[in-house]
Amino acid sequence: MNSDQEQRKKPIQHFRDLEVYKRAFSAAMEIFNLTRDFPKEEKYSLVDQIRRSSRSVCANLGECWRKRRYIAVFKNKITDAMQEASETQTWLEFSYACKYLDKPLFDRLDNEYEQLISMLNSMEKNAAKFCYSL
Repeated sequence: MNSDQEQRKKPIQHFRDLEVYKRAFSAAMEIFNLTRDFPKEEKYSLVDQIRRSSRSVCANLGECWRKRRYIAVFKNKITDAMQEASETQTWLEFSYACKYLDKPLFDRLDNEYEQLISMLNSMEKNAAKFCYSL
């Protein structure tokens, strides 16, 4: 068994172990770095909004992980994460329309958020696999 397979076999101990969290964090950091070059007049509007929504995907994952005892709360926080991911897609679309992002970069980031939403949706549908009761 190679190290990648061993890594997948390890039980998830922390929300940072979730593949969806790792990908959402990476995407949020990429957005942070990209928005450094956005025009100054966007600082308190588009830049703040897209940074906040992209980071909120990760924050909601952290919250849902700590709420695994309550399946309804877990699902609610997963839904919140999906909503934040969708909001990020909207801000990405504005960024593209304003010509702050080129088409290939927009497409790649938009697709990454589509995949994140799909992963989050799967977590919501399979919440019982993640949750526990005392």
